[in-house]
Amino acid sequence: MCLIAAESSLGNAAASVGPRQSADETKLERTEYRLCLERHMIPYFELPSLQLPFGLAIHPFGVFVGLGLMAGAALAARAARRYGPGDDRPLREVVTWALGGGVVGAHLMHLLAYHPEQLRNEGAIALLKVWDGLSSMGGVLGGLLAIALFFRARHIRLWPYLDALALGTAPGWAIARIGCSVAHDHPGVLTRFPLAVAFPGGPRHDLGLYDFLVLSVLSALLYLLARRRPPEGSLMGVLAIGYSIPRFFLDFLRASDLPFVDGRILGLTAAQYVAPILIAVGVALLVRARQTQGVGPVNFAAPAP
Repeated sequence: MCLIAAESSLGNAAASVGPRQSADETKLERTEYRLCLERHMIPYFELPSLQLPFGLAIHPFGVFVGLGLMAGAALAARAARRYGPGDDRPLREVVTWALGGGVVGAHLMHLLAYHPEQLRNEGAIALLKVWDGLSSMGGVLGGLLAIALFFRARHIRLWPYLDALALGTAPGWAIARIGCSVAHDHPGVLTRFPLAVAFPGGPRHDLGLYDFLVLSVLSALLYLLARRRPPEGSLMGVLAIGYSIPRFFLDFLRASDLPFVDGRILGLTAAQYVAPILIAVGVALLVRARQTQGVGPVNFAAPAP
């Protein structure tokens, strides 16, 4: 009702501007409309950082990323024990590799693909400041690459562990995305969408929040499918496709009218170039899973009693 009344008042003001309608009255009505609109949006809030001695601080974003990493590692190991292949030792031992690869990949993608101006302004030292700017897409890709290198170095087959990794990656990534949503570091365009966040200056899409929702739904889907014992490799294929398709389209909502926004290459973000590659990888995984099982379409059949 507030929005309807405000829109009506604003429309009447626009139609009746003249000697009897002062500029101050019009400005007041527009302010009332904006405040009314923001009351129907998700509130904008920032969690405080924990200040430490020597000028150090623990930021909420880092806390959620750390929680996501720990949860993802624990859930992947649990999935290996419960759904296969049974031995979770490689997944417990690979955590350090995954963490190192994830941090390096996250920083390099942030720096080279999204904000190359930092590299131009600061020089090569910016490459070493791995804490200064992280991309979640780069973090996941870097972590998975490090995991693949670990398995190759230890002469362990990676294929049987892919689905366990998917069951850890999706929820862990979702938790890390909570950090993005409370840091509001992925603002979108101005909007009146019901899930918009009331950013200073007007309600906007919050892409960190949307990514959290996508990954939460994917996590639930993957665990439902895991209970049906799909062919090996299927769950990682579902994750690759199920995340990349919405991510490609959601990135069109990212803001371009703010001072510090993600860079574009020919109008697309770096993630939008990575997404089709991940979709192709996901399709290849599903095809291989089908061939390995020797069945028709990938069949998530119920487990034997």
